[in-house]
Amino acid sequence: MGRYILKRIGYMFLTLFIITTITFFLMHSIPGDPLAHMAKNLPEQVKENYYKKYGLDQPVTTQYGKFIKNLVTEGSLGESLRYPGRSVTETVLNNSKISGRIGLQAILLGITIGITLGVIAALFRNKWPDYLVMFIAILGVTVPAFIIAALLQYTFTVKLKVLPTTGWGKFEHTILPTIALAFSSIATYARYMRSNVLEVINQDYILTAQAKGVGTFSLIVKHVLRNAILPAITILGPQIAGIFTGSFVIERIFGIPGLGSYYITSINDRDYTMIIGTTIFYAAIFVVAQLLTDILYGIVDPRIRVSNKDQ
Repeated sequence: MGRYILKRIGYMFLTLFIITTITFFLMHSIPGDPLAHMAKNLPEQVKENYYKKYGLDQPVTTQYGKFIKNLVTEGSLGESLRYPGRSVTETVLNNSKISGRIGLQAILLGITIGITLGVIAALFRNKWPDYLVMFIAILGVTVPAFIIAALLQYTFTVKLKVLPTTGWGKFEHTILPTIALAFSSIATYARYMRSNVLEVINQDYILTAQAKGVGTFSLIVKHVLRNAILPAITILGPQIAGIFTGSFVIERIFGIPGLGSYYITSINDRDYTMIIGTTIFYAAIFVVAQLLTDILYGIVDPRIRVSNKDQ
């Protein structure tokens, strides 16, 4: 297992290197000048100083070599083109904390409620709790997050006036964004858990446990849930990445100063370094989430072993 994890970590760094390289050259292949709109009214000498400062007067391969060197040796993603003096690395780390807080709350809420609803739907198959859960699941899959966000704002801020519409700083500012982001996860986990639980409860060892008089709660926790949750873990990695990448619109709607807002602004401003930095961060979140998902498989079910071929 240790060799497998080390091998996966190696693949993870290789994947990030490839994504970084592709993103860098794609950004520099876009026609136009990223500093043209900022330096168009400046004297020619000042323009040359700007281009020299950011290395834009050098060949793309040279810029790439310096970028990789700074990233590996110093962990630096460069300086923002739009906001001189602002480090991309610091901006990504500081604002990702805000997005991460919303994302973590949404993941925990989605997993907790989604798994609970899925189990309830399976235990009450073809009854009103099952129909209600499936209705919620269909809404979560088909209705976009920004529609959910707008409905939450209208209900809890305009009508009931119990929660703030926008802003950041207090816990109540995180409630509506968390629910809007978690709604899709709730629906996904509910559908997965329903089908998985229905499959598990028909297994022979479950029928044997019932015949031995094992209580319903103990049966669900010790036997059904532990085996039914394994396939649901598979979607945990994409869910983590999706929470971060799907927060762009939600952060805009609720006025949250998270990383998604900077990402959209950097695209509009053609801030190459900021775009590359945030793309690398999102890619890192995805590959790390996939690795943690594989490790979590072994923790939840120790019977899972990696074959020699996989190692």
